[in-house]
Amino acid sequence: MLYRQKKKTMKILWIDLNCSYAHSSLALPALHAQLAQRKDIEWNVVRTTTGESAGIAVDAVYAHRPDVIAATAWLFTHEHLLHIIGRLKALMPEATMILGGPEFLGDNKEYMLRHQEVDAVLRGEGEESFAKWIDVWNRREQWSDISGLCYIDDNGHYHDGGTARVMEFDKLMPPEESQLFCWEKPFVQIETTRGCFNSCAFCVSGMGDPMRSLTIEKIRQRLDRIKERGIRDVRILDRTFNYNLRQAMALINLFAEYHPHMRFHLEIHPALLPQPLRELLATMPKGLLHLEAGIQSLRQEVLDSSKRKGTLEQALDGLRFLCSLDNLVTHADLIAGLPHYSLQQIYEDIKTLARYRAGEIQLESLKLLPGTAMRRDAKALGIRFSPLPPYEVLQTESIGSSELQEARRLSRLLDAYYNTAAWQGVTRKLITTEEDFLIRFLEYLTKHNYIDQPMSLERRGELLYLFCMDNYTSHVPAVTEAWIEAGMSLRKRPAEKVKSGKAVAEEFDKWITCHANTHAVYGEYNKALRMFFLPTDDGGNGIWFGYENTAQHSAPVFKMVAG
Repeated sequence: MLYRQKKKTMKILWIDLNCSYAHSSLALPALHAQLAQRKDIEWNVVRTTTGESAGIAVDAVYAHRPDVIAATAWLFTHEHLLHIIGRLKALMPEATMILGGPEFLGDNKEYMLRHQEVDAVLRGEGEESFAKWIDVWNRREQWSDISGLCYIDDNGHYHDGGTARVMEFDKLMPPEESQLFCWEKPFVQIETTRGCFNSCAFCVSGMGDPMRSLTIEKIRQRLDRIKERGIRDVRILDRTFNYNLRQAMALINLFAEYHPHMRFHLEIHPALLPQPLRELLATMPKGLLHLEAGIQSLRQEVLDSSKRKGTLEQALDGLRFLCSLDNLVTHADLIAGLPHYSLQQIYEDIKTLARYRAGEIQLESLKLLPGTAMRRDAKALGIRFSPLPPYEVLQTESIGSSELQEARRLSRLLDAYYNTAAWQGVTRKLITTEEDFLIRFLEYLTKHNYIDQPMSLERRGELLYLFCMDNYTSHVPAVTEAWIEAGMSLRKRPAEKVKSGKAVAEEFDKWITCHANTHAVYGEYNKALRMFFLPTDDGGNGIWFGYENTAQHSAPVFKMVAG
């Protein structure tokens, strides 16, 4: 009697390592979607974060005894990932370890020699190459045929498969088709275009990848599926959303169809805003779009050294326009550590962005990523950087090591105050009207060891209030006003000048009569409201706030100003 030998099921385990559980990578579902119909593959996932013990992840992986262990290495997860896979290789030397991600866009020979626990890495776009590699994962002699695959053979020779690219991007199965797509996160990510027309020397997308786009109809089908899942926030991963005017306008009109059910986060080049696109952006519903405007620096010499397309004049004009639109939020990026960019210039650029009324100001430290032109030319540019992830710049000819640390602390200040809705208005006013506010407030937070500590919204307000009491007394009422608007306790010190009680409430009608230039900012007054008065000067001018007695509102429902 003849017996048919049952084909062995291959077991792949994916280590889904992120900085927190709020983050998610498209790599796993993007690869799995191309292989989802394969019945001879068993997939398992171990999800973990950099804040958790490597041993816990190792134990979870080891329980599955996989044939292949795969993961994506990112700047801020790479080191932790090595701790995990190093232990796993010791426990399971027979398992094959393969990594991918932006960490491997440079020369991988030294990496493969140094980390022999890693059997192979994939450089570039892995959807097609990974699927092909799966067919020969246990036949190393055939690995040389896989585009993008880098490895050391059994004889100790390094093989480099170049860079894998998916030329028919629109024919890939979308990640949402994968059963391993994570629908539990607060947002999802979509690529509508792959590649980048720009040539930024610090960016892995500026390495000459060809531009490839999906059709509007395919994007609509994917958005429909996301909407059905009840997801409200979508992050478009296109590196320069508006590189193609026709495509950008078609996509924005498409996004508008999903208002008010969904919101979209886009990366946009402020120098590429022709009039038709400006007119269209101005008509979009409020809350639909959150734009990340890649500006990097407000200095032409810095932009030139970064090989960024578009002139500074064009970029500033576009940024001013975007920030002037009340119907969308514009997030502006600055990068400390770029060639020719000094700390003083960074402070000045933050003030300029605050005057533009940028919705957010993000200050990042430059990382010299593998494969980028700026990393290759670092010595000639006078840049010193860490050889270990995340490869942060340590010093340039224009900014010293201690100044880069100050820039890092300044970034934390911006996140804690300017980029926080409750404190943005008063922080913006202080930045734009007080020449030395940023420097002095940062010194204060640093001296008292607050800047690197997690602070509640209330604690941040208390510190700003105390600082202004000692240094900028004219701004104290504005801090108190922001405190009240954020729904903070009226019994704490930032509200110490607020007047309340029955007698104060009875003065409201008389106050209106005496102040002809009063106006309600929001809400409607009625006798049932609990009224509080914040004086803004010694002449009787101030702000009235009304709170409901029956509802559990921590914030006022009525506001009237005069003076």
